[in-house]
Amino acid sequence: MLLGLPLALAAQTRVVSGSVVDAANGESLPGVVVSWESATKKTNIVTNTYGMFSLTVPIEGGTVTAQLLGYSPYTHAVKAGRDGVKLTIRLSEQSFELGEVSVQSQKLDNNVKTTEMSVSSLTSKEIKKIPQLLGETDIVRTLTLLPGVSTVGEASSGFNVRGGNADQNLILLDEAPVYSSSHLFGFFSIFNADAVRDVTLYKGGMPSNYGGRLSSVLDVRQKEGNSERFAAQGGIGLLSSRLTVEGPLVKRKASFMVSGRRSYFDLFLPFTGNLELQNTTIYFYDVNAKVNAQLSEKDRVFASMYFGRDQFGAQDLFDFGWGNWTSTLRWNRAVNSKLFFNATAVYSDYTYSLGTPEDAVPSFKLDSRIQNTVTNLGWTYYASTRHKLDWGVQNTYYVFSPGQITGAFDIALSKEYANESALYFSDDIKVTERLSATAGLRYSGFANLGPRTVYTYADPRYPTTTSIVDTTVFARGDVVKTFTGLAGFEPRLALNYEVGPKASLKLSYNRSRQYIHLISNNTTATPVNVWRPAGTYIDPATVDQVAVGVVQNFREDNGIRLTLEGYAKSFSNLVDYRDGADLVFTDDIETELLTGAGRAYGAEVLLEKKTGKVTGWIGYTLSRTERLIDGPTRITRINNGEWYPANYDKLHDLSVVFTYSPTKRWDFGGTWIYQSGRPITYPDARGEFEGIFYPVYTNRNGARTPATHRLDLSITRSVGKRASWNFGVYNAYGRRNPYSIFFRADFENPTNVNAYRLSIFGSAVPFFTYNFSF
Repeated sequence: MLLGLPLALAAQTRVVSGSVVDAANGESLPGVVVSWESATKKTNIVTNTYGMFSLTVPIEGGTVTAQLLGYSPYTHAVKAGRDGVKLTIRLSEQSFELGEVSVQSQKLDNNVKTTEMSVSSLTSKEIKKIPQLLGETDIVRTLTLLPGVSTVGEASSGFNVRGGNADQNLILLDEAPVYSSSHLFGFFSIFNADAVRDVTLYKGGMPSNYGGRLSSVLDVRQKEGNSERFAAQGGIGLLSSRLTVEGPLVKRKASFMVSGRRSYFDLFLPFTGNLELQNTTIYFYDVNAKVNAQLSEKDRVFASMYFGRDQFGAQDLFDFGWGNWTSTLRWNRAVNSKLFFNATAVYSDYTYSLGTPEDAVPSFKLDSRIQNTVTNLGWTYYASTRHKLDWGVQNTYYVFSPGQITGAFDIALSKEYANESALYFSDDIKVTERLSATAGLRYSGFANLGPRTVYTYADPRYPTTTSIVDTTVFARGDVVKTFTGLAGFEPRLALNYEVGPKASLKLSYNRSRQYIHLISNNTTATPVNVWRPAGTYIDPATVDQVAVGVVQNFREDNGIRLTLEGYAKSFSNLVDYRDGADLVFTDDIETELLTGAGRAYGAEVLLEKKTGKVTGWIGYTLSRTERLIDGPTRITRINNGEWYPANYDKLHDLSVVFTYSPTKRWDFGGTWIYQSGRPITYPDARGEFEGIFYPVYTNRNGARTPATHRLDLSITRSVGKRASWNFGVYNAYGRRNPYSIFFRADFENPTNVNAYRLSIFGSAVPFFTYNFSF
């Protein structure tokens, strides 16, 4: 009887499964709440990244409802029966008069029900409403307006999340890793919003299928292409123009998307009348493309790519270029109504080149590169509406080419090779009606591979160029160093307890390990910084993060949500540079580095309004980020072996973002930010040697720049249904925010040293953009 009980119970249920897509273009829709309601059961589930869902329901008749904010609810009656039901749900965008919005979507309350915390999701439509520099929609800049996310200053490459360095963010574009997320030294993001479907940022509580970085995951998904009709959209602005074309190859079966963007500021330089500017080259371009096809009812394949490049140079002086290339091939298969499979193959290539023009005498060129080949296999099993399992295997092969000089002379730094593998498992279960849990475990391992020449030092803890005692040569394929064992386990846990229908308490813990490091002594990451893998003298970095949170939703007719979170992070094996380190074209880089610990803690507040004429958010972060590197001698410790602020430590960070839409034709947007000054190292003494004066630094990051604050405004006027004008001003009241502080001695009186503030923008910057679609 006991053995037969599960079969008897299974006979009383069936599976309703399928996918949810946008009715207008056939794009799959993640995050849709799909609900079942019948006489004896009421339950719901959220579609996965690929828009798929599976519900285990009674054999009696019932109703399936699909709901997503901004779309009209979908309802489908299911008759009683024992056979499974397969659905393709097509949601249409909601049509309403502003000011008469009735929020029927459970999407607004999904933040109360899910175990996810420290997660921010934005669509390209939301991002486009926010004022941006020169009207260029910028995904990364928008993310820095959220609590826990910041940059070291205006026009800075990369971003920092909860006390993490810029290299501690895993940036994925269609599952392909991206190593430089900005154009023009941080002025603009590499992500073209017209080609992007959605953006998700994980600041904590990372799912177990993500790994390899300590602080965050930025998962960017490109559009799949309109499978219903041919369409195009684009924009013409002061700095750049863009065009996106998409359409069906076979209606509702296969589609494509191609998007291109180029800046053209350099085209106007010859008309400035300035000879130096006339000979300057500065521009960027990028291309996105994607094709997908429904091979059968169960199989779907995707192929996507990205290529972007920046060029900056001055005739007869220098030529500088850098860029990313990624390509992704993915296969989704619905094995059955409960089991889904995903296989992905990825190639990623980041390069930069710095040197003189080709016809210069003497000529000089420095090339650097990092290449990845990635394979991912993942399965998702919907055991029931209360229980979901995810598991998979991942592998990444690295080739590091830190530098090669050609021209007047030829020299190259040694290449490094490495392999990173991981297994992961996650169990998402609703324990009771109020308590939900997601428990995950990830195991990762890393191998530094030959060919490679490794030095042996008298003191391996503190290697120096003068303490080399031996040399070991590893052949191709030899294992130089492995990192396995118990340290490779990365547990993940997230809990959600529903206090009521509109409030919940959340808790998360995660451990992450990072095997590659960005070697830099700059305040912000630059395209010329190099990546190095863990090896004989560089250990993997590890972080443990605990976060607690409270979520409270208010009335449905105004869509107001409040999120409070606190976090604490403990870092180990963080890499920093020695005082006076020389990191340029250095083969034995370990002699310039020190290893230590770190800590970060803070509180975040996010008040959002998701519906109505006025939407937006207020975000505030109170945080501290510190580092500790201690050693037996002065040159093996930093800041005299005491805790010191990280370069991006900011006590206060406040952002106010709003959009006001009084009619269908007008949108008014604004953002105001305030940030405490960032740490900076000032000289605290002056030395003299044979008449030459030089600064003396002992207190790392012991001073701070002045605070930063800025107001940005924009107005969008729609012209019919297919076009709009966007006008605005960046830095509306002309604040001279400090990017850096530097010191300069008087040429005639070297003992007289003055401090200077470097500001990227010293005045208001107006912009306009014309957007169109057809």
